[in-house]
Amino acid sequence: MGKYIYELTLKVRDYECDLQGIVNNANYQHYIEHTRHEFLSSTGISFAKLHEQGIDPVVARLNMAFKTPLKSGDEFVSKLYLKKEGIKYVFYQDIFRKEDMKPVLKSSVETVCVVNGRLSTCPLFDEVFAPYLSE
Repeated sequence: MGKYIYELTLKVRDYECDLQGIVNNANYQHYIEHTRHEFLSSTGISFAKLHEQGIDPVVARLNMAFKTPLKSGDEFVSKLYLKKEGIKYVFYQDIFRKEDMKPVLKSSVETVCVVNGRLSTCPLFDEVFAPYLSE
């Protein structure tokens, strides 16, 4: 698996495609967000419980480069790894078409935490993410 610390296999649904028969660009953001949420869940982190504690992780910046389009019924693998830069956690997320592992999307997502309404560090994330951080 190399640098990746988490992966999720998904399948394109018909309604995610546009008139050209390919996945609409906006749906890729849903795919990578779902992958991040599943990763967090795998570490025992619940978004609902975080919010109850006054901790709200939010996307500060998102960059996506489209490589190969997906079509209805295609299975794909969404992979991620992460780095910490100051108070930001940067998720590097790539999607590959499962049948041939051809790159579909390369993305980076910068996230920050708002704690009790203020931009802040998140000791919980620092602790939980420590084993997964790439240099």
